[in-house]
Amino acid sequence: MEALLSLTVAALFGVAVYLLLSRSIIRLLLGIVTLGNATNLLIFTAGRITGLAPPLVPAGQEQATEAMANALPQALILTAIVISFSLFAYVLVLSYRAYQELGTDNSDEMRLAEPETGSEPAP
Repeated sequence: MEALLSLTVAALFGVAVYLLLSRSIIRLLLGIVTLGNATNLLIFTAGRITGLAPPLVPAGQEQATEAMANALPQALILTAIVISFSLFAYVLVLSYRAYQELGTDNSDEMRLAEPETGSEPAP
């Protein structure tokens, strides 16, 4: 199971890098989302995929008597999902606004603030 998840993580990282190298802003955003999901799955895989008991201490005891699942990877992933979703929503709105102003989603054509090639930079 962990080998299959490792291959899935590798495939997601490959797809994310391919999308991040694109000129289209939408593809770039999808690459960022894919990279975030690949990272979350990597953390989840590193936290061991087993059928251990949930981390609950029975009533009347001070510590667990059997092996428990580690809750830290799940907590980290849940926090990362919330943060990445809010970041994606913010960047999606910014890119949509840029598309409305410039009329294109090509990142090479969005360089209005940069000087023309061959001209001297402003002092």
